[in-house]
Amino acid sequence: MTRPPELLRFTPAERWVHRMTSLLIGLLVLTAAALYFPRLSVLVGHRPMVEAVHVAAGFLLPVPSLLGLLSPEFRADLRRLNRFRPDDWEWLRRRDRRTAGLPVGKFNGGQKLAAAFVAGAGLVLLGTGVVMLSTAWADVPLGWRQGATLVHDLLSLALVVLLAGHVWMAYRHPEARLAMRTGLVPAAYGERQHPAWVQELRGSDGQGQPGL
Repeated sequence: MTRPPELLRFTPAERWVHRMTSLLIGLLVLTAAALYFPRLSVLVGHRPMVEAVHVAAGFLLPVPSLLGLLSPEFRADLRRLNRFRPDDWEWLRRRDRRTAGLPVGKFNGGQKLAAAFVAGAGLVLLGTGVVMLSTAWADVPLGWRQGATLVHDLLSLALVVLLAGHVWMAYRHPEARLAMRTGLVPAAYGERQHPAWVQELRGSDGQGQPGL
């Protein structure tokens, strides 16, 4: 039987979570820049409105992922991302990771590490943001607010650097962008970059058809 030219990598639910999360993160980055840099703040104006949009986007950020839990495919992806295997550490250590023929699953070690950092950073940013806002209704010690502001700013900067790297890697891999647009990825790309995932797919139905 001929192998399929394309494989199903992401379902509509998974792509929706990615798009909505990306939209909210984009709003957070843009509004944060308008609040943080004085010249940009003066240029944009309407600081209270910008701050309100930033806060709303921050509180809404977990919502797409929470709704995504209704999808079994999204839950399966979370389980994959949460499991670091010896091959993932090997992938991170090697310079020839993309040509070494390692048994990479649906997500490689770099993607798993980035997902863990984004999840942890999101929780810390949410917590520090609440501390920064709590002065409006609670008597928060000045040291707490200063510490929360410092952690919030530094972690935001680190997250922006990571997101820039994510966009750069996506630019270098048009097949990955195609998967996020259509859900499909060329079979040859999957065999080259994620051979263990392709084997899992083809073993799931015995015919090599798109599957989980």
